[in-house]
Amino acid sequence: MEILTRTEVQAAATRLVDAFAAADFEAYFRCFAEDATFVFHTEPSRIESLEKYRNLWQSWLDSGWRVVECQSSGQAVQLAGTGAVFSHDVRTVVEVKGAKDVLHERESIIFSRTPDGRILAIHEHLSPAYVS
Repeated sequence: MEILTRTEVQAAATRLVDAFAAADFEAYFRCFAEDATFVFHTEPSRIESLEKYRNLWQSWLDSGWRVVECQSSGQAVQLAGTGAVFSHDVRTVVEVKGAKDVLHERESIIFSRTPDGRILAIHEHLSPAYVS
């Protein structure tokens, strides 16, 4: 497989973040490999597959949760051959049953080139950000 370029990783990350911000969750989930894993500070354990993440996501939607807006800043790309780490600061406005909340988090997403040439996220780690 070919090594990744900064431009390719940035484009893949932009697609993922833009889909999340637009609440286009079908496009968002297409940015991940089926065997992707997820670590979120809001969840008690690692999520072991995209299918399990989709199910968790649906439970959030069923509880009245939704994304209102999302802004990414402080973006960085670290290349590692056929893989790369994208990290950024995330400010997300969510709404739960009519009440809005602003979340400040840091996120790292590991991307990899698939055998068919696509660049997909294979792991996402989200943690709270320090806000002064």
